[in-house]
Amino acid sequence: MNAASASVSNRFLTFEVNGQLYALPATEIAEVIRVPVMARVPQGPPALLGVANLRGAVLPVASLHILLGGTAQESASSRAIVLDAGAPVAIVVDAVATLESAENAQIETPEKKLASAAAAHTVGAFSVAGTQRVARILDIRALLNAAFARRAQSRPRERSHDLDLRLRQTESAASTEMLVTFDVAGQEFALPLSAVQEILPAPAQVNAVAHAEAAVIGLTSVRDRLLPLLSLRTLLGFPTAAAVDERQKVVVLRIGDAQVGLVADRARAIIAADSGLVDPVPPILAARTGGESRIRSVYRGDGGRRLISILSPEQLFRNDVMQRLTETSRTDAEDSHPQPAGKELIFLVFRLADDEFGLPIDTVVEVAQVPEQITRVPRTPKFLEGVVNLRGEVLPIVDQRRRFDMPASDGATTRRLVVVRTARHRAGLIVDGVSDVLRTSAAQIKPPPDLTDATSRLINGVLNLESSRRIVLLLDPAELLTRAEQGLLDTFQAARKKANA
Repeated sequence: MNAASASVSNRFLTFEVNGQLYALPATEIAEVIRVPVMARVPQGPPALLGVANLRGAVLPVASLHILLGGTAQESASSRAIVLDAGAPVAIVVDAVATLESAENAQIETPEKKLASAAAAHTVGAFSVAGTQRVARILDIRALLNAAFARRAQSRPRERSHDLDLRLRQTESAASTEMLVTFDVAGQEFALPLSAVQEILPAPAQVNAVAHAEAAVIGLTSVRDRLLPLLSLRTLLGFPTAAAVDERQKVVVLRIGDAQVGLVADRARAIIAADSGLVDPVPPILAARTGGESRIRSVYRGDGGRRLISILSPEQLFRNDVMQRLTETSRTDAEDSHPQPAGKELIFLVFRLADDEFGLPIDTVVEVAQVPEQITRVPRTPKFLEGVVNLRGEVLPIVDQRRRFDMPASDGATTRRLVVVRTARHRAGLIVDGVSDVLRTSAAQIKPPPDLTDATSRLINGVLNLESSRRIVLLLDPAELLTRAEQGLLDTFQAARKKANA
């Protein structure tokens, strides 16, 4: 080594992990931030804590404790170091120490400075000036590559059997209508899914509108856009609720140029209604001028035991109210940022603990209450809760918490059954709750963390709702079960067909 190269000064950020001092070249670090709120990635590598929002970008966050062979730890002093390595990734450390300078001559090989076991993940070490401590320079790229085996090549995004499924769904669409159902004053009503923009929790804060129509609750803000809120109870002629209920939902409709939020007592389900079971409103009710005039038709579900009144979006409001809403919507649209163009995509969002996941709406058959009786099937894996008879069809039930290796839920009253279909299977997924129906464009969907084959197959993309501080992981329904589990269901379905033959 000549004198010139020996005198070159390098800058390092030093930090603590499990009582040890480590360092990374400052050139590899983009920034240091507080540990962000993260969305857990199901079945991700152990070192992956989750994904977070970093100024609109999706940021994978890993635990350096786990990368170094320990267990995840976090305290008030913990920080996330965002690495400047092409696609952003962050590592969580116990605390950030100092920014140090070290000349090449001061950096020794790990074998000279450290015991061989401690040198396994380092490329060098240097003594910190004024202390007796030694900072170990991590080979962070080797650590990340060892923990996250990256995909050799991208998988085809569209399989032939997926196309066949979509064709079959298109062919059957004429005989069914997708409905969003909700409760108002103890009765079940519905709106066509095609008219529903999204379903949101009722906002905590609403601004009242002076001299407004009785049905107008007020205004709220949704993603930098004003949204008028109207009471479905008042529109349908029911008494006003005595108190605000935390289970209330806002059903967002787009009618012409207007976007309107209808406040329902609670959301119920998403169902595929057989057109043959949808009857027009009896003439004696259609002729009335009260709330019944808003009803377009009635769906006879569950063999006639469940009557659902289907509302007509165009007839919910008087002309003068619609004119006022349209003027408000147009004014707000002129002041808001333009929405990204592209094909509209619709996702059903469900919750597992504090995390949110999305499924393409065209793979969702319905959302319903979890059946009280589920028949267990002997010698099946823990994720298969059992089977139920759903309107004459034997349906396997998957506990999605168990499927994602999560602890059991204690909120049985809020759980829902999401019935999904893929090219090969039809199953019911037990989830903690259904949050929203979200409409978005492909331009708003971020690519998933490109870390491992299992993660990249399961997660199609990430919807980063920055204004509401939410991250929704978009799942591939065909990948919700592993290959072995899909084979088990194939065997189960074959045996069921044989028994029914």
